[in-house]
Amino acid sequence: MANVLVIGGSLGGLFAANLLLRAGHQVRLLEKAEGSLDGRGAGIVTHEALVTALRAAGAVVDDTLGVAITRRVVLGRDGSVQDGIDYPQVLTSWSRLYALLRTALPAQHLLAGHEVQAVAQDAAGVRVRCSNGVELSADLLVASDGIRSAVRATVAPHVQPHYSGYMAWRGVCDEAVLSDFTRRSLFETFGFGLPDGEQMLGYPVAGAGNATRPGERRYNFVWYRPAREHDELRSLLTDADGVHHPLGIPPHKVSWRQVACMREAARHLLAPQWAEVTEKTAQPFLQPIFDVLSERLAFGRVALMGDAAFVARPHVGMGVAKAGDDALALVHAIASHGATPVALRAYERERQPAGQAAVERARWLGSYIQAPGEAAAARPRPDVQTLLNETAIDLGRARPAASLVA
Repeated sequence: MANVLVIGGSLGGLFAANLLLRAGHQVRLLEKAEGSLDGRGAGIVTHEALVTALRAAGAVVDDTLGVAITRRVVLGRDGSVQDGIDYPQVLTSWSRLYALLRTALPAQHLLAGHEVQAVAQDAAGVRVRCSNGVELSADLLVASDGIRSAVRATVAPHVQPHYSGYMAWRGVCDEAVLSDFTRRSLFETFGFGLPDGEQMLGYPVAGAGNATRPGERRYNFVWYRPAREHDELRSLLTDADGVHHPLGIPPHKVSWRQVACMREAARHLLAPQWAEVTEKTAQPFLQPIFDVLSERLAFGRVALMGDAAFVARPHVGMGVAKAGDDALALVHAIASHGATPVALRAYERERQPAGQAAVERARWLGSYIQAPGEAAAARPRPDVQTLLNETAIDLGRARPAASLVA
């Protein structure tokens, strides 16, 4: 039995903690926030791999997971369907997955309010010191503490998030406040809108109390728009009081002026259904789109996983499924090699190529949105059928990015 510290109480950390615990190991999950993380995030596209990882982690997966749809469509500027394919999927939310995984983890294994400040290791084990003065030791440490991982900053400080050249407006809107026309045209499909150099997509998710009945659902949207890093993005990340938030602006701090400009642009560029959704979403929020690409995942007795290891742009819809696969591979490696650096190197050999492939694929899918003047040149937009067939699909059906390049 191994003694393992898992850093980061979001979905990736919960996957790792639950799977390690069910494999018979002693686990402590450290989260810097004091309270529950429930309520963060927005829509999540599910895949078979994600469902497999959820069940292995002890989550109860049934018809309440999310909203089932059968088709993807492209909406024109006038709101009519321009193209489409059949593609059954279940669409869920971050909060729903968090609730499932948090319920599966016995409360005594989660240590809230423990922000890691220092990590040290030797041949005998690994030690951490937290900002509250607590010091802990273990055989292994698994870092799943997000895109700006404090642990990664210790073991691989050269690995930094790389801005893509574009951002996303995101939000969820209650179905009940929308017109009948918009409800009928949006809530039974996964929708795409393709203004020049931009991309809008949206889909239904469960509403309050995980309700999936018509009339009680919500609509999740993601609108990708170019934004130059040193002027446009900086302006977007500056609140109404002039305070700049370079690492990401909290939803309630997004300037009302920027929200008003976004809604005005939606009326001019998007189908009227989406213009209505953006207008009636109470608190749209901003997500600068970054890549994180780690050359290594194993550092002695420390391993990186989830967004601490790789961040692929959301076009692939693989982030949570990738974290589940990381956790499964880690548990299998420890089962084969014990709680040793050898196990973490075996984990790295399996998951590093998969993470790199996800990042490269996501870059290909989104590179046509690249802002003018950014470091990477924009590619032409893939044809509509390619976008419909390759965006946010099951890992087993995804073609390698190299095979998609014309």
